[in-house]
Amino acid sequence: MSVSDTKNGVRKAVVVGAGPVGCLVTMSLAKMGWEVDVYEQRPDLRLPSSKAAVQQRSINLAVSSRGIAALRAVDPAIGQRFLQTAIPMRGRMIHDLNGKQRSQLYDKDGQCIYSIDRALLNESLLNEISAISNTRLFFKHKVVAIDFDNKSMVVRDIDSEKDNRANFHFCIGADGSYSIVRRQLMRVVRMNFQQEYIPHEYIELKVPASHSEHGHPSFLLDPNHLHIWPRHSFMLIALPNKDCSFTCTLFAPTTEFDRLATPQDVLSWFKTHFPDALCLLGEENLLQGFASNPRSPLITIQAKPYHYEDRCVIIGDAAHSMVPFYGQGLNCGFEDVRVLRVLLEESGVVSGATLSELGEQGDTDPRLSKALSRYTETRHEDLVAICDFAMHNYIEMRHSVTTPTYLFKKALDNLLYAVSSWRNPLQDPITRAVTSGAPFPTRWPSGWIPLYTMVTFRPDISYATAKRKSAGQTEILTVTGRIGAVLIGVTGLYWTLKALRRFPWQK
Repeated sequence: MSVSDTKNGVRKAVVVGAGPVGCLVTMSLAKMGWEVDVYEQRPDLRLPSSKAAVQQRSINLAVSSRGIAALRAVDPAIGQRFLQTAIPMRGRMIHDLNGKQRSQLYDKDGQCIYSIDRALLNESLLNEISAISNTRLFFKHKVVAIDFDNKSMVVRDIDSEKDNRANFHFCIGADGSYSIVRRQLMRVVRMNFQQEYIPHEYIELKVPASHSEHGHPSFLLDPNHLHIWPRHSFMLIALPNKDCSFTCTLFAPTTEFDRLATPQDVLSWFKTHFPDALCLLGEENLLQGFASNPRSPLITIQAKPYHYEDRCVIIGDAAHSMVPFYGQGLNCGFEDVRVLRVLLEESGVVSGATLSELGEQGDTDPRLSKALSRYTETRHEDLVAICDFAMHNYIEMRHSVTTPTYLFKKALDNLLYAVSSWRNPLQDPITRAVTSGAPFPTRWPSGWIPLYTMVTFRPDISYATAKRKSAGQTEILTVTGRIGAVLIGVTGLYWTLKALRRFPWQK
C-alpha cells in the first residue's frame, strides 16, 4: 500500500506505542480528521492472557489537573468518565517510625489528585479509540526501522515473524523511555540526548483489602490520602485502589536492596523501618511481593529536538522520561498531547487536511512543519523544568517532609497563598487551559502561589513559568526564615540574660 492509497485521500498518521499517551494522541488526531494506525509491540492488555504481565508493573498513576485538562481538550466528556474510576487524594499522610500519622493537605481549597490503576486507565483509553472508525490497532507489531524521508517504516508481526512496510504522512513516537522512534530520529537530526539512571530502584507491593463484619471490602488506611513512610534515604508510598486495596511502591538505593538477600533480611528490615506497614502488608504477602515482582530502575531522559520537518514528533516518556516523585509523568505526557493539538490548530493543521490540499504527493506541509518546530522550541524549557522538579521532590518526600524547617516554610507558603488568593479570585484553571486557544494562557501568574499548586493544579501555567516564579518566592521564604531564626535567637538571649541578672548564681 502506498501513502496515497489512504481512505478518502485523508492523510495517514502512525502512532508507535499504545500506552496512555499513545492512546490519547491517537484520539486527538482521529478527531482532527486523520486516519490513524497504532503499532504496539506488546499484546493487547485487555486480553486475559495479558493480565499477569500487566500486574507485575502495577504502579498506580496520580492524575491531576494537567492530565484532566488534556483529556477534556480531546473529548469534553472523557475526563469525567475516567474520574469515576479514580479515587481522590486530598493530601499526604506521613507515617513516622512509631506509627503516628500526620496529614499534610495539598491545597487550602481542598483540591485533590486522583489515584487510578495504570492498566485500568490504559484499557479504558484503548476501548475509546477502538470505537473510533478512522483508527486501527495493531498489537504484537514491532517497529524495526523508519525511513522518514520516504515516509515509511518496517513493522514486524511478532507472531508470524514477517516484516511489512507501513506508509505514513506523520509519525508520532509515544513508545516510552526506550523509544525506537527516538533512536531512528537520531539518524536524521542532530539530537542532544541525555540519559541517567539514578542509584535507586523500586519494587511494587500490595496492601490487601480488609473486610467488614458483613463481608464487604474496606480500606485499612484512609483512602483519600497518598500515604508516605519517609526514611531519609528511602521511602514507602501507598495509593488507594477501587477494590479497597493499596498499591505500595518501595523506593530505595540499589545498595539498600542488595542487602535484602534473604526472606529473613526483608522481614528484619521492615520490622526496623516500617513496622506499621508490615502489619498492613502481612509477612507472607510481603515476601511473595519481593519474590515475584521485579526490581525496576529509575531513569531520566532529556532530548532536543523532538521533531523532524513535518514527518515525526516524539512525546511522553520517549521525549522526557522522568522519575515519578512529582506524579507528573503521565500528566506531562497528556499535556504534550494538548499542547501539540493547540499548535496544530493554530497552524491550520485541522480536520479536513487532505492530500489534495498539499499539492503534489511528497511535498512538505509547511503548516505541520511550523507547528512541530514551535512544539520543540516552546516545550523544551517546560520539560527540563519538570524533570528537575521530579528529582528534587524525591528528597522532599523521603526526608524534608519531616523537618521543622520544611513545615515552617510550608505553613508560611500557605498563609501567603491564602491572603493572595483572597485578593485575586481566578477562573477555573482547567477550563481556562482548555478554552483559551493557547497552550498556556497565564503568562505570569499574579499573587503568591505555592510551587506544588502551580505544578499540580494550574494547567494554565507552564512548568517553566512555575519554576521562575517559585525561585523568587523561595528566596523570600528563605530570607524570612533566616530573619525569624535571628529574632528567636535574640529573644532567647534577652530572656536568658534577664534571668541571670534576676537570679545570680553567686553572691
